[in-house]
Amino acid sequence: MGASAAFLALAGCASDDGDGDDDPAESNETDGGAVDGNESMDDDSMDDNESEDDTTGEEPAMGNLRVAHLSPDAPNVDVYVDGDPVLEDVAFGTFSDYLALEAGSYDVQVTAAGDQETVVFDETIELTEGSFTAAAIGEVGEANQPFAVSILEDDRSDPGDQARVRAVHASPDAPNVDITVASSGDVLFGDVPFGAAGTATVPAGQYTLEIRPATENNDGDVVDTFDVEVEAGMVYTVAAVGYLEPGNAPAEEPFDLVVVNDTDTTGDDSEM
Repeated sequence: MGASAAFLALAGCASDDGDGDDDPAESNETDGGAVDGNESMDDDSMDDNESEDDTTGEEPAMGNLRVAHLSPDAPNVDVYVDGDPVLEDVAFGTFSDYLALEAGSYDVQVTAAGDQETVVFDETIELTEGSFTAAAIGEVGEANQPFAVSILEDDRSDPGDQARVRAVHASPDAPNVDITVASSGDVLFGDVPFGAAGTATVPAGQYTLEIRPATENNDGDVVDTFDVEVEAGMVYTVAAVGYLEPGNAPAEEPFDLVVVNDTDTTGDDSEM
């Protein structure tokens, strides 16, 4: 079973304080192996004001960017790219569709919905070819984890006759976690810390996933279970969000698992 973890740092300068289907699917078993979670093109002057792409006839390099709102105490947000509004009123637990953009540098600003003066993120990011998720994680109140926006690289390549599943730990009050399969005890993801992601390739089927505090033997007490069904040839992101103890948290957002089919997400051909 292949595995990898990818987290890319944001490029640029930060401002003040600051890439779905949110119902789990259905359940059963696997042959899973463990995954450790600890994982501008300058324009040249050209004659007649023609760009290099115009003179060569080549299509510009394109990238896909989406936004995931995984910060449980943050309000709904609006997203601006180079000053233009591209997403409005994005709620907690939501993954947007992909936006198709030419590769290059973009100023990305995230504000409270309907209030452009309340900025929670304002940085320049470098978008390359491929697909990326700008994930808002942590808390604006910083009760457990500071608010941040991190860029996840999305591997949407065809996994063949299996399914590729990426797990993202975005629950601010949860410790490092193990994710195991209820029926077999197989460890799909081991010792994943907050803010990290791990990837596993699994046979198609129905699974009941167990979320546990990470232990050396992957046998911590189960804190929650979720039923998930995956199909062959599909790519999924599974994000652990909300609070284990919402009664003691700055927002009453209970622990949950948000499941998104990255393969079906639109946007590749729809430029901003």
